[in-house]
Amino acid sequence: MKDAYRSDADAGADALRECDVLVVGGGINGAGIARDLAGRGMRVLLCEKDDLGAHTSSASSKLIHGGLRYLEHREFGLVRKALAEREVLLCSAAHIMHPLRFVMPHDSSQRPAWLIRAGLFLYDRLAPRAFLPPSSAVELAAHQAGGALKPAFRRGFVYSDGWVDDARLVVLNALDAHERGATVLTHTRCTAFERHPGHWTATLGQDEGGRQRSMRVRARCLVNAAGPWAAQVARAATGAAPRRRLRLVKGSHIVVPRLFEHKYAYIFQHPDGRIVFAMPYEGAFTLIGTTDVEFQGDPDTVAIAGTETAYLCELANRYFRRQIAPADVVWSYSGVRPLLEDEAASASAATRDYLLGRDSAGAPLLSVFGGKITTYRRLAEEAADWVAGALGRTRPGWTARAVLPGGDLFGSTPGSRAVLEFDRWVGALGRRHPWLPGSLALRWARAYGTRVEILLAGATCLDDLGDEVAPGLYAAELRYLMRHEWAGCAEDVLWRRSKLGLHLPPGCADAIAAWMAAARAQAGRAALIEPA
Repeated sequence: MKDAYRSDADAGADALRECDVLVVGGGINGAGIARDLAGRGMRVLLCEKDDLGAHTSSASSKLIHGGLRYLEHREFGLVRKALAEREVLLCSAAHIMHPLRFVMPHDSSQRPAWLIRAGLFLYDRLAPRAFLPPSSAVELAAHQAGGALKPAFRRGFVYSDGWVDDARLVVLNALDAHERGATVLTHTRCTAFERHPGHWTATLGQDEGGRQRSMRVRARCLVNAAGPWAAQVARAATGAAPRRRLRLVKGSHIVVPRLFEHKYAYIFQHPDGRIVFAMPYEGAFTLIGTTDVEFQGDPDTVAIAGTETAYLCELANRYFRRQIAPADVVWSYSGVRPLLEDEAASASAATRDYLLGRDSAGAPLLSVFGGKITTYRRLAEEAADWVAGALGRTRPGWTARAVLPGGDLFGSTPGSRAVLEFDRWVGALGRRHPWLPGSLALRWARAYGTRVEILLAGATCLDDLGDEVAPGLYAAELRYLMRHEWAGCAEDVLWRRSKLGLHLPPGCADAIAAWMAAARAQAGRAALIEPA
């Protein structure tokens, strides 16, 4: 194993790094493209100006879904593509994804029942559905999910989609890319581009523990996967704005103490035509979202507005017996979605499909515009097909038949067994490590899958995990996150690699930051750039 704190940037500021593809942007699209290309034998360097998935990709509704509401906008192709990907993804990483059943109470003042039935009939049949149960109508008074709703809602519908830990999905794609040979540099910004007939030269600026350093990279192809900043990167690279405009839309979510005890989620209709989800979250909470608000500001400083919080509370109160107010919100998050401008009248009606901007006027440039988390793998595959062809390195796609790191619960071939038998796998983990508390074993199983054995290597009791830096957070886990998952600060650990920030008492972030700083100092490094 490589030195845990060795940086691939150690070649020096004046050295020229060589690669086939430079990927700008460490969100889900950039990480997915880097993974696919690395698996095809390409030399890939991915740079991200902040942490992996720090922006849009960790601020989603956490769903792997076809997009039921997109049927109303006649986006049948997008829904079919997303539904097909839904099951591919669920089989690739059963530790960070799982099926989820949604209850839609019927509001007679909104969409008529016949229209919902027709939509769900189509939703069930637009793509193959191997193991998810079909939709059905239900009497809410007799259904487990009906008790949390107001008595006025008597009938409803139930259908299937999937849940994903979005931030961990980004990290696992980057980890797979890295283990297939890619270099992944976080806190590294592209500051300049030069285009030549056969290659790009880029200058990267890296923030290493408060010290600035730069390096130059020569790449045969540039991939612009900068999300909300994609238009800016395209302009910096070519000197011209992209031909297809992006529409920046802010989506916000709130988290409140648990409003129901069961495992179902809800999809609610609003009088303005929008829909909002309410889902079980982190055991003790309910996640409610999302809004769709046109955004004109700086994506680095996006935050929920008071009007958005009030909107989500109002919609929840329309349906739930237990009423909530803004004061009940324990956490909120917002992200800016870069949607394709399609002249839709409202932000909620704007397409969630993607476009790959292909530019061969000189060294190849591929720009990613739009997209949604469910179709990221398909997007990455299409992007990699074009890049490989442009570089004369045509190799077939492979990710549809591969699991993500930790997802090989029952072998390296993806399949529904891991999805359907995850609890059985967790039970086996507990029997292998009977000294491990059940709640910790489950959390680690959900986060790391089979990689939990790397974290547990050599441990035979709790004391072997090292200091308990915060309740339930041991030194062994922090060391793993720093060495293998690019975690550089307490926020990375508490809000992206996990959601422990919701559960731990005040002051824990300081203790975690102090431990991480001491670990870096002991290793003789000012910052962690590249994992082992």
